[in-house]
Amino acid sequence: MALIEVTDLYKSFGDVRAVDGISFAVEEGTIFGFLGPNGAGKTTTIRILVTLSKQTSGSAVVAGVDVSSDPHGVRSRVGYAAQATGIDGDLTGFENVVLQGRLHGMSKRDASSEAIRILEVISLSDVQDRRAGTYSGGMARRLDLAQALIHRPAVLFLDEPTTGLDPQNRHAMWQYLKELNEDGVTIFLTTQYMEEADELADDLAIIDHGKIVVEGSPSELKRGVGGDSVTLTLRPGSGPDDVASVAGALETLLGAARVKTVENAVVAHLEDASSRIAEIVRAVDATGVPIGRLELAEPSLDQVFLKHTGSRLRVEEVKPASRLSRRRKRP
Repeated sequence: MALIEVTDLYKSFGDVRAVDGISFAVEEGTIFGFLGPNGAGKTTTIRILVTLSKQTSGSAVVAGVDVSSDPHGVRSRVGYAAQATGIDGDLTGFENVVLQGRLHGMSKRDASSEAIRILEVISLSDVQDRRAGTYSGGMARRLDLAQALIHRPAVLFLDEPTTGLDPQNRHAMWQYLKELNEDGVTIFLTTQYMEEADELADDLAIIDHGKIVVEGSPSELKRGVGGDSVTLTLRPGSGPDDVASVAGALETLLGAARVKTVENAVVAHLEDASSRIAEIVRAVDATGVPIGRLELAEPSLDQVFLKHTGSRLRVEEVKPASRLSRRRKRP
């Protein structure tokens, strides 16, 4: 059963079309990855789905509720952790989670008991009585996740939950999300990390310039690349004519459909590429263009993105803004 159904969704800001006619469905009990670079339309889409923004046209149904006709009904059924952590630095971790539960209409008793359970699940119970303003970045992220889970939502929306985290905290967050999903939580996850999408997502949609360019499971998408990839990177100082010359030689050898150019490199996709490396090297040598590096790789999501967009996904590794509040110092 689909818990999220999006049909022909558009969102424009003046002359800029941030979301351009996308459609997809998210099945109950799965982790759905929404992969793309910054500015692709990921956050705009997630904000529409959690009713923080209205679509220009199209429809979206979340947990059986239309986002336009019953936004309050949607909010009661979803949890949302934005890129910016939304915690109160003056409150303890426990108090932050209880407060969020109370805002969702839970009794103080129910919110307190649920907060204890969730903080144990995400390994914050030993610091739950500390002020949140003293938490590390990874701890603050997990506390934000706890707030999104306090009312036991049907769907959990996470907007780039590991951006700004170090590798250790990023992998720890992945483990928490897997455990939540195993407990039955459906997760909609936006990310700009290939490895994260490959590690977590049961199903994946790649979005670029507001359009979904391809959709499927990570393994299906990688199989669709068409075998291994050979990347030939030209030496510094090489020009467009050099790139075109190398691409032309490989197109003659392998077929034009298997060859793409990316800035100062040429990428070829083919089955059992290792057995044809000698042929490829001879064809390129004949052009007289000096090659700086040759790389052979098995199919990856990076190659999927390259195949369907014509460019590589550039990750902007920046620390996300924080909405952590420190209104006053406690004695």
